[in-house]
Amino acid sequence: MNLFYEDSGSLKVAAIVQKTDTTYQADTQHGKRVKIKAASAFIEFDSNMDEFLTKAQTEAADIDTELLWESVGTEEFSAEHAATEYFGDKPSKIQLAATYIALYAAPMYFHKKNKGIFKAAPEDVLKQALAAIERKAQQEAQIQAWADNMVSGSLPSEIATDLAQILHAPDKQSLTYKAYTKAADALKLTPYELAKHIGAIKALPDYLIQRFEYKNFPKGTGFPNIAAPKQPENLPLAENVRAFSIDDLETTEVDDALSVQDLGNGAKRIGIHIAAPSLAIEADSDMEKNIFQRQSTVYYPANKITMLPENWISTFSLDQGAARPAFSVYFNVSAEGELSAPESRIELVQIETNLRIQNIEPFFNSETGIGSADAPQFPHHADLIYLLNLSHELQKRRDRYEADAPKKYDYGIDFDADGKVKITRRERGSPIDTLVSEMMILANTTWAQMLDEHDMSGLFRVQPSGRVRMSTKSEPHIGMNVAHYGWFTSPLRRACDYVNQKQLQTLLENREPRFATNDSALFAELASFESAYAAYREFQDTMESYWSLVWLQQENVHKINAMLLKDDLVRIDGLPLVARCTGIPMEIAPKSMLKLAVSEVDSEKQFVALKYVNVIA
Repeated sequence: MNLFYEDSGSLKVAAIVQKTDTTYQADTQHGKRVKIKAASAFIEFDSNMDEFLTKAQTEAADIDTELLWESVGTEEFSAEHAATEYFGDKPSKIQLAATYIALYAAPMYFHKKNKGIFKAAPEDVLKQALAAIERKAQQEAQIQAWADNMVSGSLPSEIATDLAQILHAPDKQSLTYKAYTKAADALKLTPYELAKHIGAIKALPDYLIQRFEYKNFPKGTGFPNIAAPKQPENLPLAENVRAFSIDDLETTEVDDALSVQDLGNGAKRIGIHIAAPSLAIEADSDMEKNIFQRQSTVYYPANKITMLPENWISTFSLDQGAARPAFSVYFNVSAEGELSAPESRIELVQIETNLRIQNIEPFFNSETGIGSADAPQFPHHADLIYLLNLSHELQKRRDRYEADAPKKYDYGIDFDADGKVKITRRERGSPIDTLVSEMMILANTTWAQMLDEHDMSGLFRVQPSGRVRMSTKSEPHIGMNVAHYGWFTSPLRRACDYVNQKQLQTLLENREPRFATNDSALFAELASFESAYAAYREFQDTMESYWSLVWLQQENVHKINAMLLKDDLVRIDGLPLVARCTGIPMEIAPKSMLKLAVSEVDSEKQFVALKYVNVIA
């Protein structure tokens, strides 16, 4: 005798070896001896078990499941009852087995209650279940269709809409993500490689920019529709001020300008003038919310994402030929270089000239000299010479002047007309950099001290010991050797400068400060600024590193110099690139110059293989 039985939800057949009231000993179709509980046994039969099961499965395939469901009624029923209702009186053992198979195969139609006992699903429950199955089938078909399109190299519009989320913050339950991973698995590609395959991304820079923007600008880099501001009214015009700025050719946000007036007998009056967007921005306004959301202008090779919209920049940028609102601080400087007490005011300043570094540096540099005030080579040349000499005096007073310091350079990325990578080089601490930075330090320390003396909070840069950090309370900055320091001089480009300028505005206008002492919103803004500023810096470094690798490939570089930072980390000489190098002897001290071999460069994988060659004397 043979047995038709259930095993873990599957219906099987076996040859009976021994039978008791509670169990069977039987041999399966594959010859394995098994123990079967009587509660799991349904039909005993004496025909060939393989043939029996095959016939039952064939019969079951012909059963109309919906008709079977209709025939069993709404009460609990047995398989025998269902077979009788469907096949008529005295169904055969094969028909009974087929009925079992049909009942087990349709759990949405028939709910199992006990051994051989079932209950037809209520009509409303069945409809919902069938609708879910149909919906699932349609979804699977859609996933497959999208995946097939991507495998063939096309980009479905639905995938294009969700692509940034799929790549950078995937919802793994979404249909588009499932289709994307299905296509990637079929082609054995990474998500980035599949994006290139379907034409959604041209190259790695697009992917890196998209990733950065998705995380930091989830609503896009465009601006909300905020109307252009009006120039503040009734501001006095600065008398006898012919202000000039010094910036790169690419600079569109001109934050700061300088002025020099001759007072006679060798004395001068210098002015530092800072763009004043805070005058048009109210607390909790849409523009202030925009500033606190963006925190800073983002810079990366050949591009940027500005903190302020163009119409606000054009209103407040210190562009030549216009009188622009500004926060000004003035110092009278004696012939001996002594500075008077500062005078700070809010006023209109006539901007006479926007000097561009690339145009003036050939006549004002550390290699060929800064020229002569008696033979000026460009507008305000004599003023720059005076301010540079004053800057050196200010550095000496801070004990930060180094007359014969070794030259150091900063490197950047640019592109020529054909799109080839160019490496730009700027001397760190060049005459122009020294002049501008020292004047900004003078303004920043002056205004930071003013806030502190009036017990006003702000966003200060402090270094009482250890590393530089931000603080809402002024403390010394030992690295610069000043008692107070904060960023005030780039309010078109940095949120912390805007905050400090807003505090300075209320001080100069004798109003309630924008942020009170221990204001929780100020602490939150400090944390937000530090977080965003670090993320933007990391993105800029990532983009510069990528294009540095492209340059190495482009120039077919095989040997290069580098400075050892620590362990196996090196800074490549002549590139904005930090990388790891193998084979560096442990006894070599940090800051040593090394010669390295470049054995492999893969800009797409952001990888460079460097090997130590020797130390450079």
